[in-house]
Amino acid sequence: MSTQLMNTYARLPVTFEKGRGATLQDTDGKTYLDALSGIAVCSLGHSHPAISDAICLQSKTLMHTSNLYQIPKQTELASQLIKLSDMDRVFFCNSGAEANETALKIAKKYGHQQNIAQPTVVVMENSFHGRTMATLSATGNPKVHEGFTPLVDGFIRVPFNDVKAIQALSNNPNIVAILVEPIQGEGGVHIPETGYLAELRKICDTNNWLLMLDEIQTGMGRTGEWFAFQHESIVPDVLTLAKALGNGMPIGACLTKGKASEVLVPGNHGTTFGGNPLACAAGLAVINVLEANHYIPSIASKGDKLLKQFKEALVNQTGVLDIRGKGYMIGIQLDRPCGELVATALEQGLLINVTRGDTIRLLPTFVMSSEQTDELVNTLVDIIQNFLK
Repeated sequence: MSTQLMNTYARLPVTFEKGRGATLQDTDGKTYLDALSGIAVCSLGHSHPAISDAICLQSKTLMHTSNLYQIPKQTELASQLIKLSDMDRVFFCNSGAEANETALKIAKKYGHQQNIAQPTVVVMENSFHGRTMATLSATGNPKVHEGFTPLVDGFIRVPFNDVKAIQALSNNPNIVAILVEPIQGEGGVHIPETGYLAELRKICDTNNWLLMLDEIQTGMGRTGEWFAFQHESIVPDVLTLAKALGNGMPIGACLTKGKASEVLVPGNHGTTFGGNPLACAAGLAVINVLEANHYIPSIASKGDKLLKQFKEALVNQTGVLDIRGKGYMIGIQLDRPCGELVATALEQGLLINVTRGDTIRLLPTFVMSSEQTDELVNTLVDIIQNFLK
């Protein structure tokens, strides 16, 4: 462990030197199949030539000016995202947590504009929205709150996938918004019932609340649509993105529609680096590659096939509680803590993640070949079976 760095990560004993497509290579020359994509970031794999070329070209032209001036690449990327999402406006930042901070500030000010003294946002148990103080407070995991109280107030927490629990809050005059992940990623890949988001949309419309969707992990095609909310043919008031938007280049975005677009004005919010020409060039390249290669329409079917392969291979395996997923977002829940499997898989040249202690999380790259898919299934099934013995 490096003594120069703050002790915020229990890092694995490997150093990656280069990557190509769905694979990484360490400093000893060993190759690994990446089934995590940098935690849903490198959806188009590592060192994608079109994205690398766009970053190189932009870095030789102009990297940063600040948001005091017009930034054509920023306007172009915003236009592309608006076209894909049917939203109205975009604020660019540097990360998912920053995008969610922007959403929460919009909700707070929206409430104050209605003379609500204590604007309150409904959030979910088992959720994850970031590690800044406000997003940490919105997150529904008591473990990450430890040591950081007092938390930011103004949140009411309810169970995920429970429409009735939210309907019961309709008489609360302080509520101004709902913040929810369409699929809980860090929480263990929990997928709500079909129609859940549509019901939340109705509740928000009835009560004049904002529907704010955290698509940091689900956005940019991972579930088989550009955005997970598009599976239910609704549109949110606020949408947050990051991760796969830059394929490794730090960038976040908060998109708004309708009344949410008129809340923030000059002086209310800002960013030094957000939406700079370099980050936006990467974002534009990501969208261009996704569109030109028609990746997203195939993710739903490829994800279904991958899910089916795991279910068939583990159907009679004692100790496997559930196998769930949507698109290239899959969770395999065991009946016991299984964090040690991350190191076991690493030894066998496979990168996975374990979240909530007992759930193996897979977030493969969109460029993974059929041969690599078979390798992923065969290797991981063998690891799980040996572990459960």
